Amino acid sequence: MGIPMSVDVPAPPDRRCAELAVRTAFSRLRDADRRFSRFVPDSEVRRFDAGELRHEDLSPDLTEVLALADRAGKASGGAFSVRRPDGTLDTDGVVKGWAAQRAADVLIAAEVGAFCLNAGGDVVTRGEPVPGRGWRVGVRDPWDAHRFLAVVEQRDGAVATSGTYERGAHVWDGRTGATASGLASATVLAGDLVTADVLATSVLALGADGVAWASGHGASAVLAVTDDGRVLGDRAGLRLLGRPTAE
Repeated sequence: MGIPMSVDVPAPPDRRCAELAVRTAFSRLRDADRRFSRFVPDSEVRRFDAGELRHEDLSPDLTEVLALADRAGKASGGAFSVRRPDGTLDTDGVVKGWAAQRAADVLIAAEVGAFCLNAGGDVVTRGEPVPGRGWRVGVRDPWDAHRFLAVVEQRDGAVATSGTYERGAHVWDGRTGATASGLASATVLAGDLVTADVLATSVLALGADGVAWASGHGASAVLAVTDDGRVLGDRAGLRLLGRPTAE
């Protein structure tokens, strides 16, 4: 998917079983990349977008991803969209979180114990890395790659961030087709990475109004940074590290 991905399993009860589960999880991620990549000419997404496949010909995976996108689009009033302004299909706003959560589900089913799966900064955690302490996930400052804006400590849950600081203005408002503006980044905590990832992208598309919206659509906490550096959101579960805030 063009992003670094890693899994940390600090103390598996069965090391051999855990290694097999991790290999299977990464195999799931590679399969998703081949199926959904916009850059692979014969990927399922490219073939469907080109009209080579009908809806009834689609795999259950692509059918599920499109259904998730449709629900997110309706819930956000059309702000979330997997159709780029030029009309091409781009499922990236759903697929990364969806694929990473499926990989995490492999580890959960294999009972590997505590783990942290990091998909390019979007994180799924389970259990405790050491007894009595949850996993600590840093939320980076949009303008300083060496500085954390906040820290999340959690056991079972997910954290996703959508922002403009690495890939530029790559998120668009599906209602207008214009590039999303107003926010430099949006971080969402939720019970699973599918929800967190879709909500984070939706918040970036909606702008400042998306913060309260996400809190009512499955987010357990939301942290957004405006283009002028203000911090917005329901920050329960987040420890801020010193930037001016606003309600």
